[in-house]
Amino acid sequence: MRFICTQKNLLNSISIVQKSVSSKTTLPILKGIYLEATMNQLKLIGTDLEIGIESIIEAEVQKEGSIVIDARLFSEIIRKLPDSSVEISIEENNQVLIKCKSTEFNILSQNATDYPELPVIEEEQTYEIPQELFRNMIRQTVFATSQDESRPILTGVLVEIEDERLNMVALDGYRLALRRGKIKAQDTYKVVIPAKTLNEISRIMNMDEDEPIKIALTDNHGLFTIGNTKLVSRLLEGEFINYNQILPKEYKSRIKVNTKSFLNSIERASLLGREGKSNLVKFTISDDKMIITSNSELGNVYEEVEIELEGNDLEIAFNSKYFIEALKVIEDDEIFLDLTSNISPGIIKTVHNDNHVYLILPVRSH
Repeated sequence: MRFICTQKNLLNSISIVQKSVSSKTTLPILKGIYLEATMNQLKLIGTDLEIGIESIIEAEVQKEGSIVIDARLFSEIIRKLPDSSVEISIEENNQVLIKCKSTEFNILSQNATDYPELPVIEEEQTYEIPQELFRNMIRQTVFATSQDESRPILTGVLVEIEDERLNMVALDGYRLALRRGKIKAQDTYKVVIPAKTLNEISRIMNMDEDEPIKIALTDNHGLFTIGNTKLVSRLLEGEFINYNQILPKEYKSRIKVNTKSFLNSIERASLLGREGKSNLVKFTISDDKMIITSNSELGNVYEEVEIELEGNDLEIAFNSKYFIEALKVIEDDEIFLDLTSNISPGIIKTVHNDNHVYLILPVRSH
């Protein structure tokens, strides 16, 4: 194998595929990046057997071939090289020679035949989603996935495609995040994508805004294509909770409030709640104001927020962390907070559309 490419393109490609290389794996081959030079292009692959990422760049291929190079070392070498042409070739005994201007590295590699192949996914049925929309939908749901590995299905985000609508849902037992968007699709599909996969996709999507992300799904895997980069991920197995049954259909108190001032007040109130380890903030709602309070051994805090109230006065307490994380990802200026009683979930919705729905369970305060 011998090829020449630019340092910048190679480093960019390594940075992408390296995201799926695990340093903790017990299989030495998986600590490497697979390189394959053919037909004036270089293919790079990284995988941890859960997620695999493939990136293709242009290269002047003088001799075709493939090799596996330690990902961390390869990345550090290419990063430190000057912004110029890089020549890489396999010498005797699987030694890899890396040349750039007056610099030469000679490093050991592994045999490419030992590298696991990525699952092959038919791309007959693909969905196209604008990158900005998909990245926003990930950001506005993935934070609510569970960190508890004992319920694996909740460590992912439910993705539903139906009637030209894309729904993404995450929940962890204390809160639920639902984000709706439009998509060109005729059929119906329902899968649960691991949060880790969605976070990696989100990072890769920063590369090129113009073209949409293409998604192909099977029962076990998802293929996500962005330009010359492909990410293949295992999907989570099992039945996701029927989230429609959890969402209340009515409310007894509806508060309309400015998103930013509400967020700022809760963040200030949570400073003391955090010190008390409870994150507890209490809302006292009446007429045209909401009083937010928090008490701990270190003191107490009092905040007043202007609101428009429709319905009953109410006192209710929440974990401030869940409110802060939901409000931070809402870009609309105003929200509704719908409440029924001090032991029923609170529902955050955007005022002008139903694209965002956040459910948060209250905390019983003594």
